[in-house]
Amino acid sequence: MNELDTVFHKIHLIRGQRVMLDYDLAAMYGVETRVLKQSVKRNTERFEGEDFMFELTKEEASDILRSQFVTLKTPQGQHFKYPPLAFTEMGVAMLSSVLRSKAAININRGIMRAFVEFRRMAAALPTSSNDIAELKRDMQGIKDYIEEILADQNDINEENRMQLELITQALAELQADRQQPSPRRPIGFIQHDKET
Repeated sequence: MNELDTVFHKIHLIRGQRVMLDYDLAAMYGVETRVLKQSVKRNTERFEGEDFMFELTKEEASDILRSQFVTLKTPQGQHFKYPPLAFTEMGVAMLSSVLRSKAAININRGIMRAFVEFRRMAAALPTSSNDIAELKRDMQGIKDYIEEILADQNDINEENRMQLELITQALAELQADRQQPSPRRPIGFIQHDKET
């Protein structure tokens, strides 16, 4: 799994925004979650507004836990002591000014790339009914092409099977011809009876 894939799996859609949670960010930065939260608390003016960061409700946190772990058991315990903080793309960018280590800066670059890739992918999605119809036609064309290739493959396999049967039959006939004893010449002196 490459760096972008790792980050993609840690980005969630909450309240209509793509966000990363404090415990995932802390793990990526190599710090404890409480240290990250303390740094944010000391710099609250940098994270004002839900477009930077917001605290999850208990229901949202519970939903995230279920989607990630199926049960409520997590590495942190059965439940969060404090609801996680969710950081938007701008909030993650702001974290790099709060956590100033080289590792944090490098990790932030990867996270920013992942958010940009998400936006690029979203922009590439079809938006009009014409785009969707064209996409359906393309998909049907690909499906027909694959079915045609598979049908050709089956025809080739059938031809190969028939040819293999003919080869096997010819080999069997050759083997049968070789196994028939050929008349042998007698060894030694043969005296023919002479008539006198």
